[in-house]
Amino acid sequence: MPSSSSTPPPDGEPHKQSGSSWDHTTEWLRGDGPEVDVVLSSRVRLARNIVGFPFVHRCSREDRLAIMGMVRRRLEAMPDQESGGWMAMAAAAPFAWVPLHELSAIERTLLVERHLISSNLAKGFSLHGAKSTKPPEGAAAAPRAVAHTHEDRQAIMVNEEDHLRIQVIGAGLSLDEAAHAAEKIDDYLEAGLDFAYSPRFGYLTACPTNVGTGIRCSVMLHLPALRMSGELEKVKRAAHDMMLAVRGFYGEGSEALADLYQVSNQTTLGKTERVIRHELMGEIIPRVIEYERAERRKMIEKRPRVLEDQVWRALGVLRNARLLSTEEALSALSTVRLGAVMGLLPGVDPKLINHLLLIAQPAHLQAVAGRTLDPERAKAARADVMRARLGTEPRA
Repeated sequence: MPSSSSTPPPDGEPHKQSGSSWDHTTEWLRGDGPEVDVVLSSRVRLARNIVGFPFVHRCSREDRLAIMGMVRRRLEAMPDQESGGWMAMAAAAPFAWVPLHELSAIERTLLVERHLISSNLAKGFSLHGAKSTKPPEGAAAAPRAVAHTHEDRQAIMVNEEDHLRIQVIGAGLSLDEAAHAAEKIDDYLEAGLDFAYSPRFGYLTACPTNVGTGIRCSVMLHLPALRMSGELEKVKRAAHDMMLAVRGFYGEGSEALADLYQVSNQTTLGKTERVIRHELMGEIIPRVIEYERAERRKMIEKRPRVLEDQVWRALGVLRNARLLSTEEALSALSTVRLGAVMGLLPGVDPKLINHLLLIAQPAHLQAVAGRTLDPERAKAARADVMRARLGTEPRA
């Protein structure tokens, strides 16, 4: 875990960090699971609030601290048998508790890049409905936390938009498995915490779109062929018509990086959790997967040289560039991943590319480098990492 007392050092000095190295891939990016050529990961998130407290954006500092204390005590009381198969835990304690307001900005960004917390939680920005995208004054010191398991699959955000955001992420198309784990965590917490619930409306949440089940199911899709063919906008329009949200790499308000898109349900009221999952897993996501695969087949059948040229050029950039911005690296990695899963790049492991998608991001790059980097030095360090990790030429 990141140290709660460290601060970003001057450029060129070591970046102090306790715990294991950040240079490891999260469980959900390991490259296994169903439909993994298109689906990187699946996530289930449950929004919950505790009776007796206002919603987070109306909470006092004392309220926030009280909520954190209640959640932490409940997690610490989890019996050993609860940390069995569904928790996939090797450590004695199921969850590591991290007070985010005690971390440096770069340490919080590391957790955002691993999708353990949202960017709003990292900034301390929980004012629901606010028009400004800039956190209010003093937000960075607002008491908030995340509790997560060692392999980054399960996480509980505390004092984000809702008192609790329970989330489970799995590799590939694995919404059912993620939902099962999230329900187990939810059941355990609810047995000791009084969640705000209405017999008429269901679970009560800060945002009306989450009222009801409070569930948000999302799938991270790699859609380079649809983007290259110009068909992606059709998919976005179709998703919108089906009341789905299509968002960027970091969810709401973010841009698509490396051709990665999150597709999720927009409403939770009036449908059961099972129905929401079935619509995504049984009907919608399989169609998008097939659209992407169909475009890949068209590209290799009709314009094989063009596709091969794009793939090999992208690999050449990663193997030879001396300066790489985040956007340049992620764009090239996206194209290389496409070539790797299609068998056009013998010797290039898609799992390695997944890992580099993480390492190429600013906070992880600095953690791996062991020092804080200004933008220009970050470009050089990123290029160095790409050349080192992808340096061996596969045979054509």
